[in-house]
Amino acid sequence: MSSPAVSVPTRTPLGEVAREMAECGVGSVMVTEGGTLRGIVTDRDLAVRALARGLDEDERVDTVMTSPVITVDVTDDLHEAYRVFRRSGVRRLPVLDGHRVVGVLTVDDMLIDVFQRLADLLGPVAWSVLGEPPGPPAGDAPSHGT
Repeated sequence: MSSPAVSVPTRTPLGEVAREMAECGVGSVMVTEGGTLRGIVTDRDLAVRALARGLDEDERVDTVMTSPVITVDVTDDLHEAYRVFRRSGVRRLPVLDGHRVVGVLTVDDMLIDVFQRLADLLGPVAWSVLGEPPGPPAGDAPSHGT
């Protein structure tokens, strides 16, 4: 998961939300009030719910946020997160510790996990089939300085 999650108060103007996303390099922000999660806004929400409707950049973020938010608990295991992703169809899951957002789990995070597990599984198989470690052969190492 990405931690900490980027969050903004419910009264934040949409223009400021977009700038925050760009500055932090994220595709979503958590909308909070008094430390409690109230909603989530994605870059797609800004395009479809705000720009496409002609909303002004001074409009409040809570006018386009998704609420209630589908979440997972910090104590949930990874398999529960997979189930929530499958059932809900969302691409981002805020991770909560009580009512406090402690991070965001994304579909991309899950794919990285799957690929790492696959690499861990296939590494020994490749070694036994190829008879050599993965990577370029020792004689093919790039020369430096010539």
